[in-house]
Amino acid sequence: MRVITQNTVGDASVLEVTQAPVPVAGPGEVLVKVGAAGVNPVDTYIRGGGFPALGEPPFTLGWDVAGTVEQAGEGFAAGDEVHGMLDFPGDGGGYAEYAVVKASNLAKRPSWLSVEQAGAVPMVALTAWQTLVGRAGVSAGQRVLIHAAAGGVGHVAVQIAKARGAYVIGTASAAKHDFLRSLGVDEVVDYRHQDFTEIEPVDVVLDAIGGEYAERSAKVIKPGGVLVSVVPGNPGFDVDRASELGIRFELFLSVIASGADLAALPQLKVQIDHVVPLAEAAKAHELVESGRTTGKVILVP
Repeated sequence: MRVITQNTVGDASVLEVTQAPVPVAGPGEVLVKVGAAGVNPVDTYIRGGGFPALGEPPFTLGWDVAGTVEQAGEGFAAGDEVHGMLDFPGDGGGYAEYAVVKASNLAKRPSWLSVEQAGAVPMVALTAWQTLVGRAGVSAGQRVLIHAAAGGVGHVAVQIAKARGAYVIGTASAAKHDFLRSLGVDEVVDYRHQDFTEIEPVDVVLDAIGGEYAERSAKVIKPGGVLVSVVPGNPGFDVDRASELGIRFELFLSVIASGADLAALPQLKVQIDHVVPLAEAAKAHELVESGRTTGKVILVP
């Protein structure tokens, strides 16, 4: 099978197409013929050496996959359409024509998702679900501020918050405001020309930017509210500062692969920015690193 590997860390040019044997599923695992693999920002950090999730090269990136069960196991039959996430950070291997995934990490692909959309969902949706529901406990009537709301995690997070009855404010450039409104965002803020700290106080902030955004975000959180950060490098905040301000701080860096959580998601609109051939994985990484995508970048074999 074709697989994308890298023999050193570096820029996108280190990603190479190679040949490898088709893996064999073991107990509790399922062999999936990959129809689409999601590309996430964390993939680019690992590729560049910023996050040693897979040890020393050579290794194969990729955690989000969707496709067809090739080798049945643990409740899945050959031919089932599935999607899921390989264990993060330990496994990787989604940038390939076949991937072995734990059965407990998989869910049947919903009819309302194409295979490309299903490949885009796992990491961003699980991140959004586990932060907003698991950590922040978002509920009906709350006000939720989501930064980078048109991004991969953001555009799914706004839908999850809306599905739980929250009033959602999203920050994004003006060009993306119509897109956010189409997802149900109640209030949009053009971060280039508006100061989001001038909004009415909120119960929850989901921060995917970090740095000074975190401190500024804390100023709009009600006493007892929560700031959840998904920033791996510099969240710009800590629990001591949160305690001073009378709020709670949650740093979320360990998304858990879970087929059960995927199955619990509400019906989502999943935005695909680019669909890129597997052999052009370097191009996909460059698109993600540009910071100008709306939604997700997907690799297809």
